[in-house]
Amino acid sequence: MDKEENLEDILKDLFVLIPATQSAAVVSIEGLPIASILPPNEDETKNAAMIATILSLAELATQEFGKGFFEQVFIRGQDGYVFTMAAGQTAVLSFCTTKDIILGIIFEDALPTCEKIAKYLM
Repeated sequence: MDKEENLEDILKDLFVLIPATQSAAVVSIEGLPIASILPPNEDETKNAAMIATILSLAELATQEFGKGFFEQVFIRGQDGYVFTMAAGQTAVLSFCTTKDIILGIIFEDALPTCEKIAKYLM
């Protein structure tokens, strides 16, 4: 990762890697917004709170069902997907896409983005 690269640049790269991306955010595990690229009608704080709720439920479910530590969760809606993935131990990457995607490729393409975010936040 280039020393001059910031979180917004990393998120912009995600939009290039996954053209179906509509919005993206990095949120702390406490639910605080760190960086985001959102449509004008979306509120960053509200978005972060929803992501924190998703994270909380996903962590609880993986632990209760004996599946280890949280890595990722995705939600499929009629018009697209919401992905939330661990980005190190202190944050998550959450992004929305259209419905016209191949799931396996999404996870493969988003993983390096999560790794860059984790490294940046260290």
